[in-house]
Amino acid sequence: MSTIRIGMIGTGGIAGWHARQLQELPEVVIAAIADTSADNRAAFTDKYNLHGAGQFADYRDMLAQTELDAVVICSPHTLHFEQATEALKRGLHVLLEKPMTCSSAEAEQLIETAKQADRKLQVSYQRHFQPEFLYIRDAIARGEIGKLTSVTASLYQEWGIATTGSWRQNPALSGGGFLMDSGSHIIDVLLWTTGLTPIEVKPQLHMHGTAVELDTFTSIRFAEGAVAGLNLVGNAPCWHETYVFCGETGGIFYDNGKITLRRFRQEAVVPELPPQTTNQDKSFIDAILGKHEVLVPGDFALKVVTLSEMIYQAADYNPQGVVLLDGEQTA
Repeated sequence: MSTIRIGMIGTGGIAGWHARQLQELPEVVIAAIADTSADNRAAFTDKYNLHGAGQFADYRDMLAQTELDAVVICSPHTLHFEQATEALKRGLHVLLEKPMTCSSAEAEQLIETAKQADRKLQVSYQRHFQPEFLYIRDAIARGEIGKLTSVTASLYQEWGIATTGSWRQNPALSGGGFLMDSGSHIIDVLLWTTGLTPIEVKPQLHMHGTAVELDTFTSIRFAEGAVAGLNLVGNAPCWHETYVFCGETGGIFYDNGKITLRRFRQEAVVPELPPQTTNQDKSFIDAILGKHEVLVPGDFALKVVTLSEMIYQAADYNPQGVVLLDGEQTA
């Protein structure tokens, strides 16, 4: 396969990141784009010089009328399942933005569809390719801090203000609030770097008067014996991302990209990290070309969906319904 022809479904903010990374690859051509907004399509075409690409208001027309090898799906969350299913059944490889789907049942069905179609299905969790998170994962696996005993994973973001009036606060399209959106990346890191298996969750959710949850505080118990605190705060003034991984012989501390490894009464270790060598788009193309297996497969992304679902269910929360907070019903 000398050229891989890509169709892009959705041209919102994250689609630009994919377009830039795909255009860095000589074996790739963005052959078509689909977006319900003509203005979005025009702006995206101009910004990324895609005037030779087909343009479609309906992704189904793009799939039916364009010769493609793969699609990159950057649409609202609740549309992922239908769009990815349609693409896979047409014999196309799929790179899907997070979350993979909004339910574990949909995720399991999508994985089976990809297997039946013998096509690649990858979910776009970019932290799997970042040296700092690769270091954390490998250090834990090597036993650098001993058996894990606890993890704290936190993300603070001005999400509530920044997404006001957008589809991200429309539960029919988002499938949830901050946890389902940016929080999906933090759940990904928690599960991927540790390999832990959640068995019990105790969440607290806060809506702040919006249609979806902004803040989620969840304690998690794992089958392996460790516990975790997952703090996702969408009602914050800025972005701040932190993790603390404590084990029987040490701890790893991550604060906005800075990592230190600590042991009792010893000097802190600041690891030297190698440069990043790939990303979600390049790895997807390399998997299609047979250079390696899919690095973020549907089987893993299902774990993120399942934990998200566990948290919502434990909170008795249906993003398209209501949640009880302090005895009061909040829309």
